[in-house]
Amino acid sequence: MNKLLGITVLVALLAVSAESFRMPRQAVEDQEQGTLTKITDGIRSYYDSVVNTASGYLENIKGLKLEEKAKTLYTDTTVVLSTYAGIAQDQLYHTFYHK
Repeated sequence: MNKLLGITVLVALLAVSAESFRMPRQAVEDQEQGTLTKITDGIRSYYDSVVNTASGYLENIKGLKLEEKAKTLYTDTTVVLSTYAGIAQDQLYHTFYHK
């Protein structure tokens, strides 16, 4: 059992060290791009520009703090509406159950 564990550790170490000696592949610049590659690259660049533009807009909106203003407006509106709804409920109650 100990021999099997030792061999496993040695193989794992060799695999890790062999992985570190790999050289990254370098693309050959002289090859002409195919039609599908050109279309894919065009779509990818368009998508990247759309995502960057949308991210910029979101950052501008966050800078304006519209979310906090909307929360404040919602809170104020609910307070006012609950007050007037309470008044209307009292008026209806006293109209129908007048003693």
